Amino acid sequence: MAEKFEQLSVEEQQELLEKYDPEAATRRLKGPLGWIAFFGLLSFSLFQLYASIFQTLPKQILLSIHLGFALSLIFLLFPARKKNLRRSNVGIVNIMLSLLSIGVGAYLPLMLDDIVQRIGIMTPLDFTVGLVAVLLVLEATRRAVGLPITIIASLFLLYAYFGPYMPGFLAHRGVDLEGLVKTMFFTTEGIFGTPLYVSATYIFVFLLFGAFLVKTGVGEYFNDLALVVAGKRIGGPAKVAVFSSALQGTISGSSVANVVTSGAFTIPMMKRLGYGKEFAGAVEATSSTGGQLMPPVMGAAAFLMVEFIGGISYWEIAKAAAIPAILYFAGIWMMTHFEAKRIGLRGLTEDEMPNRKEVLGKIYLLVPIVVVIVLLMSGMSVMRAALWSIVAIIVVSGLKKETRLGWRDIIDALVDGARSALSVAAATAAAGIIVGVVTKTGLGLKMANGLIDLSNGVLLLTLFFTMLTSLILGMGSPTTANYVITSTIAAPAIIASGVPELAAHLFVFYFGIVADITPPVALAAFAAAGISGGSPLRTGVIATKLAISAFIIPYMFVLSPALLMIDTTVPYLIWVVFSAFIGMLAISAGMIGFWYRKLNILERIIATVTGLLLIYPERVSDIVGLVLFVAMFAVQYMAGKREQMQKSAS
Repeated sequence: MAEKFEQLSVEEQQELLEKYDPEAATRRLKGPLGWIAFFGLLSFSLFQLYASIFQTLPKQILLSIHLGFALSLIFLLFPARKKNLRRSNVGIVNIMLSLLSIGVGAYLPLMLDDIVQRIGIMTPLDFTVGLVAVLLVLEATRRAVGLPITIIASLFLLYAYFGPYMPGFLAHRGVDLEGLVKTMFFTTEGIFGTPLYVSATYIFVFLLFGAFLVKTGVGEYFNDLALVVAGKRIGGPAKVAVFSSALQGTISGSSVANVVTSGAFTIPMMKRLGYGKEFAGAVEATSSTGGQLMPPVMGAAAFLMVEFIGGISYWEIAKAAAIPAILYFAGIWMMTHFEAKRIGLRGLTEDEMPNRKEVLGKIYLLVPIVVVIVLLMSGMSVMRAALWSIVAIIVVSGLKKETRLGWRDIIDALVDGARSALSVAAATAAAGIIVGVVTKTGLGLKMANGLIDLSNGVLLLTLFFTMLTSLILGMGSPTTANYVITSTIAAPAIIASGVPELAAHLFVFYFGIVADITPPVALAAFAAAGISGGSPLRTGVIATKLAISAFIIPYMFVLSPALLMIDTTVPYLIWVVFSAFIGMLAISAGMIGFWYRKLNILERIIATVTGLLLIYPERVSDIVGLVLFVAMFAVQYMAGKREQMQKSAS
């Protein structure tokens, strides 16, 4: 690129991550403890690779070792308080907690035969180890994930214990302390439940896949490729942000991480070419958040969906999510286009563009992503597909010297992958506590019935209350934990209303992700504001407006599962996608207030209503919406032409 845009340094990016993403706030240890942490992380990845390749370890042993690795490393790497992040002194307490975690992780592998022979009878040692394990999980989750999910998990434990004292339909017979510890640590319905199993299998190998991709420089390549595709268009920098963030989502399951990595490049570029601080930050936050919705590698919760629904492959979920994800990014693209036209922004000049031949010459870096798609389509298991894709990364990277991975790069990727898995392991262990309580107390069925009663059996009201629940939980919980809670409590109410199971689960999945840009706690928007220098709250408000499609699309695919390619024909699917696309176009114009010319208040309302009519999957609304759309388009097009002629004449 002939002209370089100012962007954040690696150190500035790390500071932002540490400020807004609890999962990234880890110590960089030096000396003997630094080496211990390094070899601990490397051993964690090597163990997980061994377990994934051979798949011979019993489930509880695999999960126990996985948890032991994660907890012991969290207490070394994550300080008890953020202000201690820069301190190199870990402290004796953290070392003791780390050693306790190793003991907890080793207990089941060493004692499993004895525990099985006792047929459920707990010894005092069993009880002590189990209780310590629960407390360690809660504290590790607080450090690595954040306080909100820790509080929620703790409240669920209290609910289980104080069941007889709960009001109304929430009351149950209660679970004593010994019963709680037994469920949480010595069964597969608590900490060692489905969420942690998914962390130890699917999620870990895909995190390694992402870490290896990063080492090839693919993140920077995404930005260059996006510049080649969209840079010279009207408002090019914003469209670059949309395109590159969609690609970044294939290697990162974190909205905040996506914002910082791609936003460090795109936000300064948008500001320089004329976008306001808040709008630039909002575009990046909205696009980066959507990365978790974009197949083939979606957010971590999508892997949980495979196990929670049962009888469905990950590829079927990714395929179903494809059209909604495209519509989501199309909506953001349209709004950035109309905003650029409204304020008269240009695209990038030739001098500001990268060398096309050089960029296209590195297209081979995308081969591993294509390999993942092909292998998943072929029916290969998620773990096998991820493992072969890692092999593909190593092979493909060797095609050119500048991307070739040496032994040091491979070791660093293994360490980085394990580091990124720590917070996921903690979050899924805490989520297992929640699932265990829901299963033990029957809370899921009670809450589902309560939601149906509250909505009086009206599906739209049930969806609305579920949306609010997901958004509130998502304000402080990671997507994984949010999905676990809503899928066990709220999704059954939607399914009971006759909605296909996959559509119900994707509904709560969507709103758990969108919470990252929904004020007042909008971590992705706050991180973007940290780069742009704009107001965090205003950035969040604009991001919510830009992401209006994410608030509409889940309702669309619940009311019309054809969008998920469920029980549909090709002609009907084409019509549904077409009407949804032009509906998003009308809504985008209404939200921004510009089409071919500036829209007045009445025209904005008509445009928005037109879009909603087209999006609502019903024949009469589609016909009315289409008539209004054609009329508005004609009026806008002719008025816009007249304005251009008048400007030319003057």
